[in-house]
Amino acid sequence: MNCETAKDLTIAYIGGGSMNWAWEMIADLALEPKLSGVVRLYDIDAEAAKTNARIGNSVKDDPAAVGQWNYEAKDSLKAALTGADFVVISILPGTFDEMESDVHAPEKYGIYQSVGDTTGPGGVIRGMRAIPMFEEIGAAIGAYAPNAWVINYTNPMSVCTAALYRVFPGVKAFGCCHEVFHSQQLFAKMLEQEYGLTDVNKSDIKINVTGINHFSWLTEASYKTIDLIPLFKKYAKQCAGDGFALRESDSDTGNYFRNLNKVCFDLVNRYGAIPCAGDRHIAEFMPPWYLASPETAAGWGFGLTPVSYRKQARTRKLEQSAAIAAGRERFPLSRSGEEGTEQMKALLGLNPLFTNVNVPNIGQAEGLPLGAVVETNAVFSRDSLRPVWAGRLPEPVTRLVYNQAANQMMLLDACFKKDISLAFAAFVSDSLMTVNVNDAEKLFADMVDNTKAYLPGWRL
Repeated sequence: MNCETAKDLTIAYIGGGSMNWAWEMIADLALEPKLSGVVRLYDIDAEAAKTNARIGNSVKDDPAAVGQWNYEAKDSLKAALTGADFVVISILPGTFDEMESDVHAPEKYGIYQSVGDTTGPGGVIRGMRAIPMFEEIGAAIGAYAPNAWVINYTNPMSVCTAALYRVFPGVKAFGCCHEVFHSQQLFAKMLEQEYGLTDVNKSDIKINVTGINHFSWLTEASYKTIDLIPLFKKYAKQCAGDGFALRESDSDTGNYFRNLNKVCFDLVNRYGAIPCAGDRHIAEFMPPWYLASPETAAGWGFGLTPVSYRKQARTRKLEQSAAIAAGRERFPLSRSGEEGTEQMKALLGLNPLFTNVNVPNIGQAEGLPLGAVVETNAVFSRDSLRPVWAGRLPEPVTRLVYNQAANQMMLLDACFKKDISLAFAAFVSDSLMTVNVNDAEKLFADMVDNTKAYLPGWRL
C-alpha cells in the first residue's frame, strides 16, 4: 500500500454538466499526481454531462496530465452517488431566465443588485428555488453515499449547505468559497508595495475569519512576524478615495466584475474589522449605501453584472465545449486556484490543511446563531474537519452579520415548511428592501410567479 497516494477514488459530481466549476475540477484533478480514480457526472442536462465526460476523458492524453481519471456520465443521483468517496455539488438553481428575474425585476422599484445570488431579493428567491433541490440531493446522499465528504460550491451557499444538514443530519458537508482568498491576495499586494516582497503566496497570509459566506470578516492577519491589520487599515485610509486595484482589469469601467475595494475600505474605516469578500458581494448585505443606483455603485468602484452578460458568456462556453469535445480545440489545462483537490487530499490523510469553510455554527462563530451555517477556518485531517474558534467581531459588525444569518435561517424554515408568509417575512427583512410594504408585496408576488415552476408543493 502506498500511503503517499490515493488511487481508485470515486467522486460524484452533481451538476456535472457545468462549464465553470466542473472544468476547473477536471483541470485540478489532472494536475494532481497523488489522486486518481473515476468521476461520475450527473446533471439534469444529461447531454451536458456526456459532453463533459468526453472532455474529461480527452484530458488524459495531455502530457501535463499526471492524475489519471475516468469520467462517466450517469442518468440518476443513485447511479452517481452509490459508493462515492466524495460528492461535489455545483448547480445552477433554475436557469438564467429565472436569474434574470432575480436580478432585474427589483430594479422596477429602484432596488439594484450587483450579483443577486446570495442575499437581496434575488438571493432570497434563488434560495427558494435551490433549497428543494438540496433537499432531494441531501436525501439521496443519505441513502446512497452516507459516508462521503460533500463539497458544495452552489450559491446561496449558506442556505444550500444548511439544507443538506436539515434533511440528513449525518452529512459530512461543507461549503467552499474563494472570496476569502481575495483578502489574502490584497495583503500580498500590500506587502509587495510596502516592503518589496514579491514572492508572497496567499497561503503565506494567515488570517482569522468569521461571519457568513460573502459577508465574512477577519480580525487577525499576519505574514511571518508582521501583523498585517495595521497595514490594511493604513491602506484603507490612504486609498479610501481612489481605491486599490488588485489587478489592472479591476479598474476597467467596462469590466462587470471590477473592484477597487472602496466598499471594503469604507467598512474598515467605520467598524475596524475587515470584510473578506469582493465589494460586489459585500455591498448587497448592507443597506443601499453602495447600491442606491448604478451610478452609486460606479462611484464606489464596482459594477453590476447583468444577466444578459451571463447568457452571452454561456453561449460562448457552449461553443468552446463543443469544440473541445470534438477535438477541434485543446482543453485549457491550468490550475484553478480553488482548494477542492487540496481538501480531498487532506481528508484522505495525505496532508493537513487549514482553510476557510462554511459549516453549521457549533460555537466557533461567537455571537452568531447556533446552527446557522457560518464561515470560519477549520482544520482538515484524515476523515476529519474541525472548525476553529474564531472569537467575536466588534459588536456593530456582529449585529449586522447576526441579522443576516437569522434571516437565512428563517428562509430555510419557510422552504422546509413551504410557508409563503414566512418566506415573505425573510424577503421583506432583507437589508436592500427599503420600499414600502405594498410595493414589497407586489415585487415578491411577481418574483415568485416567475419562479413558481421550481416551488413544488407550495400554496401560492
